[in-house]
Amino acid sequence: MSKKLEITLTRSVIGGKERQRETVKALGLKKIRQSVVREDTPAIRGMVDKVSHLVTVKEV
Repeated sequence: MSKKLEITLTRSVIGGKERQRETVKALGLKKIRQSVVREDTPAIRGMVDKVSHLVTVKEV
């Protein structure tokens, strides 16, 4: 069974760079305190690293 990550948007993307807004959108997040569950892949980890100041991550 593969690992999964629960990613929660904790800070607003307003005032952020366009690239960061696009990354948050690509993760599937739209609203603050919204959570999504994604597979733990290098691509997802890289996206989370780019917006780590906006999201929190838990292993599920």
